[in-house]
Amino acid sequence: QVQLVESGGGLVQPGGSLRLSCAASGRAFSSYAMGWFRQRPGKEREFVAAISWSGGSTYFQDSVKGRFAISRDNAKNMAYLQMNSLKPEDTAVYHCAAADQDGKEEIPLYSYQYAYWGQGTQVTVSS
Repeated sequence: QVQLVESGGGLVQPGGSLRLSCAASGRAFSSYAMGWFRQRPGKEREFVAAISWSGGSTYFQDSVKGRFAISRDNAKNMAYLQMNSLKPEDTAVYHCAAADQDGKEEIPLYSYQYAYWGQGTQVTVSS
């Protein structure tokens, strides 16, 4: 069982940056791939980025490539999403999620592959 709590959301101007954090508690955090998803107003939840259990592999949605970075610190049971050059269309509730990959480096891209979810943190990009 893994419990996830996001933090770091807020209001930022277009072009600004935010760093989201995801604190995990429970067993074997380092064996889980970690993903970030977002739900924009009136839209379905969508994949944003993910990182393998080792941190050696990452994957990003096309719209955030080059602007967002994902990282993790297994010693601290933390995952992060660094968001730069933010745009109004990045406004959403951002959720972190954990998927047990049983040691595999492959990155899960779909929400159904993630067993554990945080409650979300609101990111608003507006002038």
